[in-house]
Amino acid sequence: MTISSPRLSEQQCAHFAEQGWVLTALLDATQTTQLRQSIDDVQSWSDDGEWMHHYELTDLGVRRCRTEYFTPFHPTLKALLCGGAMVSVASELLGEPAVLYKEKINYKLAGGAGWEPHQDAPAYPFIDLHVSCMIAVDDATTDNGCLEVVSGLHHELIPTDARGCIPNDIAATLDWVPVPLQAGQTLWFHSRTPHRSGDNTSARDRRAIYPTYNAASEGDLREEYYAAKRGEFARSHGQHDRVQISLIDDFRGRPVTK
Repeated sequence: MTISSPRLSEQQCAHFAEQGWVLTALLDATQTTQLRQSIDDVQSWSDDGEWMHHYELTDLGVRRCRTEYFTPFHPTLKALLCGGAMVSVASELLGEPAVLYKEKINYKLAGGAGWEPHQDAPAYPFIDLHVSCMIAVDDATTDNGCLEVVSGLHHELIPTDARGCIPNDIAATLDWVPVPLQAGQTLWFHSRTPHRSGDNTSARDRRAIYPTYNAASEGDLREEYYAAKRGEFARSHGQHDRVQISLIDDFRGRPVTK
């Protein structure tokens, strides 16, 4: 999948600098269809591979909630996330050339759990300058758990609770704004922008890709990140009362017991 490399408008750059997030439309209808087909591919993969599948227990049964470390095994998605418009926009927002730091697909299938209020930066070791985005594979609505963000609060880290999330008493004072997305739209957000999402209470799935980019001047650290993550998961296996899919405990999904 190839996408041209547009420059962001001055208004978009200013919005990101001031608010900590900006909405873009980088994929047309044909590219969005191709994206959905690619996600269908990955979603069909077995557990026998180097990619990382994660599962949660829902009222509808065991559901796959995330796949990560998939770009080495899917050329179309690698081309999308590692070049062209995605890297171009990430570079503009970072103010210097960007490289892919990590990638994940959050499926949030019907009945799937949401995420607690948090900032991403505490979950990203090795790097200081990074930006993430959500590429909507399916329409994201308030019913199926679209992202909610806090504008203008991306200049410093907020104190965290024992799970690495924003404490409830602080979260209750913040102005949370839902950001619905149509399939193919991309929401860019600073790694210190507070965000959260609700459970998918609808009958429709809400899949999205979340690539994170870091400044190339800090190095290509994708393999180091995943090595650290796999190591931490191995050390803490079975110690959590919720599904462990992040280096902070922000996902509300119930673990699958065997």
